[in-house]
Amino acid sequence: MIYGGAQGAESISLELRELSKALESEAFYSHVLTINIDGKPQQAVLKALQRHPAKNTPMHADFLRVDATHKLTMKVPVHYLNQDTCVGVKTEGGELAIQAAEVEIACLPSNLPEFLSVDLAEIHVGTTLHLSDIQLPEGVEIPALALGHSYDQPIANVHKPRAE
Repeated sequence: MIYGGAQGAESISLELRELSKALESEAFYSHVLTINIDGKPQQAVLKALQRHPAKNTPMHADFLRVDATHKLTMKVPVHYLNQDTCVGVKTEGGELAIQAAEVEIACLPSNLPEFLSVDLAEIHVGTTLHLSDIQLPEGVEIPALALGHSYDQPIANVHKPRAE
């Protein structure tokens, strides 16, 4: 199904083999895609995906048409860099806990990042990183931060391990 924009919702069929191959790439979930419908290309993003409960094969996908002049809100993955060299883990004996694997962002389609990066190299024991600590690309914002300080959720922390 493809919907949104000035056009109405349309049912579309995709070849299972091609869709399954595309779903192997993390970028497929957070890129603007070009879908040809009756020979006419349409820009869209993957909005929802349903998989078979036992076989894990895709059963249904929803695509949202995008307009280059309107912001879209999507979830994008967060990549945590330098986990193996994190000061709090490597030299201070702490444990890393990651609370957010993805973050909801808002931006124009042309500014849509494939992922967001968080560098953990200099994070010490007792440090908690929040949404506001993510370095965002230009033109990208986190809508939750506009709602106030109480919406600045933790995304990762390094803590002392519990005693055995």
